[in-house]
Amino acid sequence: MATKKAAKKSAKKAAKKSTAKKATKKAAKKVASKKAPAKKSSSTRKYSPSVGKDVEREMHEMKRGKLKSGRSGKKVTSRKQAIAIGLSEARKEGKKVPPPPKK
Repeated sequence: MATKKAAKKSAKKAAKKSTAKKATKKAAKKVASKKAPAKKSSSTRKYSPSVGKDVEREMHEMKRGKLKSGRSGKKVTSRKQAIAIGLSEARKEGKKVPPPPKK
C-alpha cells in the first residue's frame, strides 16, 4: 500500500510541474509580445567624414613624434590626447562634431 501512495504522490507532483511549466511559457510569450517598441536608430552621422581624416592626421603626427600640445608645446604621447586635439581642431573649423563631454 505504501508504494501505491508514493506512486500517486509522485504522479501528482509531475502533473503539477508540467502545468506549471506550461503556465510559465504562456506568461513568457505574453511578456515577449508586450515589449516596448524598439528605439529607432538615427542613421545620421555623429561625426563628418572629414573629421576622421583630421583625427587620423593628428594620430600620424603623434606617432612620428611631431605632435605638440597647446601653449606648453610639449610632445604628445597619449593616443587619447591626440584624438582630443584632432576633434578640437575640427570643432574650430566648424565641422560636424558633437560638443565635448561635460565634466
